[in-house]
Amino acid sequence: MSEIVVGTEIPALEIKPVSRTTLALYCGASADHNPIHVDIDFAKKAGLDDVIAHGMLSMAYLGRMLTNWVPQAQLRKFSNRFAAMTHIGDVITCTGKVVELLEKNGETLARCEIQAANADGELTLMGEALVAVA
Repeated sequence: MSEIVVGTEIPALEIKPVSRTTLALYCGASADHNPIHVDIDFAKKAGLDDVIAHGMLSMAYLGRMLTNWVPQAQLRKFSNRFAAMTHIGDVITCTGKVVELLEKNGETLARCEIQAANADGELTLMGEALVAVA
């Protein structure tokens, strides 16, 4: 990995289109069986056109982007807020960049702004990560 400085971009992660199979598998893996994620009749009764993806699934994609960039052991903080729904068929792209270098407890950290967006550019998650830099 090259030197991490303010402005360093985290390599983007593009996820294949969200499918019903992905949502069903995530339900099993996460034990989050909320029917809004797998039952189209339930989703329609809730006023949606179709089921929506778990917010935590998109957060996991952000985590994958980070750990593709640096080893998990270097991750010190990872948080986000949910901004929009992810729908069936959405292609999600995760991006991020270093916005600050700081010292904390004798360790140099990179504060990174991270986000996930759909193909229309709508942000679905926005957050921050602190990563130890070597």
